[in-house]
Amino acid sequence: MPRTDWTPHRRDDGELLGWIRPSGDDWVAVDVLGRICSDPTDWLDAEASLDDRGIAWLADPWVLDDETGGPLRVRILEVTPDDDAAPGRIVVKVDDFGDVNRPPTQQYVLPWPIPTRLRPPRADDPDPRVF
Repeated sequence: MPRTDWTPHRRDDGELLGWIRPSGDDWVAVDVLGRICSDPTDWLDAEASLDDRGIAWLADPWVLDDETGGPLRVRILEVTPDDDAAPGRIVVKVDDFGDVNRPPTQQYVLPWPIPTRLRPPRADDPDPRVF
């Protein structure tokens, strides 16, 4: 996904929140996963959209619809957007529910921007704590 006309937008501490890109005469906010998170709007509203969204949601549980079709509850470990030298990636791991005594869990490396098989949990997803 070419980002030559995207402008990075950062928090006061320098952490990347996303980008603002042109959309006709308006601007659109794009989050760090590459998802559009505002309608076409003016620049300040696009900035506010990213500021309001923040990045805390990256720590939430996610669901990876794996190759066998079963949903896996995962946590995001890394988000690296595309750059000129290398394709981006999103690294997730099977959720261990914070169990520090558990052996390391399976990791998956996904392309950036976010693929459709990585998504927020839905109400109809199976309970990941029930085997």
